[in-house]
Amino acid sequence: MTEAATRQRRNPGAPAWASLMVHGLEAGQNFYQELFGWEYRAGPQQLGPYVRAVAEGHEVAGLGTKASGRQLPVAWLPYMASDDADETAGLIREQGGTVAVGPLDADTAGRMAIASDTLGAVFGVWQDATYPGLGIAPEGVRGAPVWFELITRETASAAKFYESVFGYETEPMGPDATDYLTLYRDGVAVAGIHGVGQSLPRDRGPHWRTYFSVEDTDAAVRKVRELGGQVVREPQDSPYGRLATVADPEGARFSVIRTERSPR
Repeated sequence: MTEAATRQRRNPGAPAWASLMVHGLEAGQNFYQELFGWEYRAGPQQLGPYVRAVAEGHEVAGLGTKASGRQLPVAWLPYMASDDADETAGLIREQGGTVAVGPLDADTAGRMAIASDTLGAVFGVWQDATYPGLGIAPEGVRGAPVWFELITRETASAAKFYESVFGYETEPMGPDATDYLTLYRDGVAVAGIHGVGQSLPRDRGPHWRTYFSVEDTDAAVRKVRELGGQVVREPQDSPYGRLATVADPEGARFSVIRTERSPR
């Protein structure tokens, strides 16, 4: 759940960026700066005001203003790397997905699209030109994305879509009853699909979740509450570190994790 997301991000199919579009950009910047210590740099303005978040000198994510009239959720979205965003958009449509935005140029940095899979989970596509996306942040950088996970009802149909679009190979987590698949590109784990059955929130539907690295999960959860966010799932220990699921003041959910080791 850790090292995979900081390696080979630029290979096709690997997460290349994490982005959040909010109603109040200044308030969003302040929340994540207080929580993760992010600093900000100006980013492409095609979809409105947009900044790149920097953690310990590494660009780790983006924040922008949600355009009025666009039916996009206030949610953290992973952008998957592509050699050709237009070709990937075509594959998404062929496999029954929907392309909601683009493909379009993001200044001179690259070409992007926002799409949803056959079950409605929203994600992005990124073809770099002069900007490759997420930097190679060393493991342990506070506030860096360390894992991307699709939360859906069951893994089989979702896996078929992403395998066809991005060429992933899949592997079950283990022999137990957990419905979890790890997605691989060129032998490297890049993301996961978690089937949660009837536990899938009715008000959210299938969605992608981003995990961010923190030094202390319990302290991060307390900070989220202080800053006006909510705790969706209290801190708990896992084989990969202590984690919790939280939401910012606008309701965008994400997970924080103090990592112990890389999975698989």
